[in-house]
Amino acid sequence: MSQTMSIAIESLVTPLARVIDYMDLLAKDIPDRHFGHMPHPNMNHPAFCYGHLSIYPNRMLNMLDKSELKIEKAGWEDLFKAGVPCVEQDGRYPQKSEIVEYCIERHKAVREALTDVDEEIFTKVNPTEGKFRERFPHIGSALTFLTCAHTMVHLGQVSAWRRAMGLPSAM
Repeated sequence: MSQTMSIAIESLVTPLARVIDYMDLLAKDIPDRHFGHMPHPNMNHPAFCYGHLSIYPNRMLNMLDKSELKIEKAGWEDLFKAGVPCVEQDGRYPQKSEIVEYCIERHKAVREALTDVDEEIFTKVNPTEGKFRERFPHIGSALTFLTCAHTMVHLGQVSAWRRAMGLPSAM
C-alpha cells in the first residue's frame, strides 16, 4: 500500500491482488484440451467461468470513470454474460490461453485503476440499472462485490471442477 492510498481503496486493491493470484494458480495446470470440458451436466467449466469473469472489468472501469482503459473482445459479452448456459466446448469458446490472459490482464487493469481514483467515487450511485443497483446502490458496494465476492464464487466453481476432473488442490 502506498503512503497516499486510503484505507477504502486499499481494502479493494489488496484483496483483488490475491484474487488475481488465485485466478492464475487455479488455471496453470489445467490441460488446454480439458479447459472447456463438463465432467458433470450443468457444471460450469473453466473456459466459461474465466470468460464470464473477463467481461466484468470493463464494467468496473466504467464505474471508476476509466472507460479509456477498457479493452473489448468482440462477441464475448454474448458468449459469457449471466444467464447464458455453459456448454461442452464445441469450438465456440476461445482457447485457454486467450481467456485466462485476458481475464487476468483486465482484472490487473482494474486493480491499477483503483490506485488512481478519488475514494469519493465510491459514494456515487451505481450506474447499473435494475436489480444490480437495488442490491448494490453505490459504486463502492458494487466494486466490492465484483472485485472479490463475484470473482471468488466463480473461482470456487473452478476449484470444484478441478476436483471433479481428478486434479489436485491448487493451493
